[in-house]
Amino acid sequence: MGFRRRRWRDLRPDEDKVRVNRMIRIAEVRVVNEDGQQLGIMPTDAALDIAQRVGLDLVEIAPTARPPVCKIMDYGRYKYEAKKKAAASKKTQHQSQLKEIKFRPRIDENDLNTKMNQARKFLIEGDKVKCTVMFRGREIVHAHVGHQLLKNVELRLADIATAEGRAMMEGRTLSISFAGNRQAIDKLKAQMERQRKLDAEAGIEPEPEVEDLELADDDDFDDDEDDLDEDPDADPDTDAEAEEGNHA
Repeated sequence: MGFRRRRWRDLRPDEDKVRVNRMIRIAEVRVVNEDGQQLGIMPTDAALDIAQRVGLDLVEIAPTARPPVCKIMDYGRYKYEAKKKAAASKKTQHQSQLKEIKFRPRIDENDLNTKMNQARKFLIEGDKVKCTVMFRGREIVHAHVGHQLLKNVELRLADIATAEGRAMMEGRTLSISFAGNRQAIDKLKAQMERQRKLDAEAGIEPEPEVEDLELADDDDFDDDEDDLDEDPDADPDTDAEAEEGNHA
């Protein structure tokens, strides 16, 4: 088996690798001590000597500067803190999801307000929201009611979200999706935080958070054969009288 000649790129230092102590090969460096004070430009050996005397490391923090900038620090602790911070940031990072909130065409105002509060909560948390109007039976002939409802929803969310396209009809459902306006939401969060501080200083208890709504209710949105024949506008008493007249 022959000896493989090492290519030049095999010998180049890794550009992403932080140079520490004797890995720093340049003759002179600009030095910052552990307290952030500038010690000026000096030979690298002199900077290493200072770091060793205080029991710390010489770490290259700006390799592209001329001369490179090095800081005296505890590199092991620095790596640990950076790793810990990255893990905490990843843990708190919110993964955006698509949340669906369902409405009936004849939803009452209280239920609408509750669902709108839930939609706003989702948007503020960074999720997208899909609002769906579910038609049952002959409600489908009044599709304009669903369009009016979603237009009302869009107006209520306009301060923190924008609609993604137009409302689309799919079978017996009418849907539209909303994406949050991050700039407006960040501004709203700042206002809410200021208000919370003022309330806390005044001894005012915070309002309870909106509970998560069930995304679907099978009993409310079950489109079985009986529902398809049901007329929501029909009067049962009138139908009964008509049936008696037919028998007579």
